[in-house]
Amino acid sequence: MSDTAYAQSLIQEAFPRDKHGSVYAAQFAAYDFMRRHLRKNMTFRRARSIWEGAARRIDAEEAEALKRAKFEEAQREYSHLRDRLSELDAELAALRQEVDGATVPSPSKTSGIWG
Repeated sequence: MSDTAYAQSLIQEAFPRDKHGSVYAAQFAAYDFMRRHLRKNMTFRRARSIWEGAARRIDAEEAEALKRAKFEEAQREYSHLRDRLSELDAELAALRQEVDGATVPSPSKTSGIWG
């Protein structure tokens, strides 16, 4: 895999279109991140050319910034998934209590029209 293709896959994985809502927004997020993490001057056009795989070369500094961005995105996603799993565990525990409680009707539920 060439450096350009590798950088293209990194930037698209680190700044997924689905998360940002559009390709333009994802490219802008990539530009903003790289601008803050590079010593050299970064332009939106450069970020877009990396995104599209049109860049002729990839600097080592750019590749490192993209690896960092991908790592940070993976950490964010992992944290989000752990939080979601905790929420689901709590929901399942509540539903389990509800289901287990419904199998044996309590005395208050038997009094009424049918009791």
